Amino acid sequence: MARDLRIGEVASRTGRSIHTIRWYEAQGLIPGVVRDRGGRRIFGEYHVGWLDLMERLRCTGMSVKQMREYTALASQGAVTLNERHALLAGHQRRVQENIRSWAAALALIEAKVEFYEEWIASGQRPGVSPHQRVKAAPARSPARRL
Repeated sequence: MARDLRIGEVASRTGRSIHTIRWYEAQGLIPGVVRDRGGRRIFGEYHVGWLDLMERLRCTGMSVKQMREYTALASQGAVTLNERHALLAGHQRRVQENIRSWAAALALIEAKVEFYEEWIASGQRPGVSPHQRVKAAPARSPARRL
């Protein structure tokens, strides 16, 4: 049988603050939260997983508007599978492009750090610039999936 969870337990299990969980609910991003006779929120395991998904979507750049749209679609059940798939597939493509972009930026930052380390260690400015180092390095293959 499913165990009821109070907001403090959800906060403790997810590492999110009570304030954050309340904000997500107020934004319509946590479906199916009911309240007991005293007005306290009652959560379940489903909500813990859902909150994790919402947090991951948010940290990967999905707008709150899109998250609301996804939540509303999910609340409608299986009839919205195609729409949910399309929404998440579009987001997945954007995240993958961001990963590629960040990987390229990180390669230059790493080359610059290496440049400074050599300069500090030798006392002389290295002859190969960070940009030249990045061009000379083999291309990295960023993660295909999160």
